Amino acid sequence: MFSQLPDGIVVPMTNNVLNETTDKVKKLRRSRDDKMLGGVCGGAAKLMGIDATLLRIGLVAATLFGFGTGAILYVACWVLIPEESSTPDLYQPQDTPHTF
Repeated sequence: MFSQLPDGIVVPMTNNVLNETTDKVKKLRRSRDDKMLGGVCGGAAKLMGIDATLLRIGLVAATLFGFGTGAILYVACWVLIPEESSTPDLYQPQDTPHTF
């Protein structure tokens, strides 16, 4: 892959630059924290930077006025969109027994 500098010079991207760039990319994930059913609206709202309540109201309206289209769309997103990963806290005690 190549990257173009502001001066118009094209330089090859190293793995470090590529990793840093892909880490900054927002990804659609189902929310673990802001969820009422499956976390689809919470994750989409987090991606778009809006309140999840607005998306939920829009989804209910789409379900009522679109003959169930909103519900079908929600279930499809629930199945297809992965849940956001949780990073384990290293300082949290684990429930595994110690054997000596």
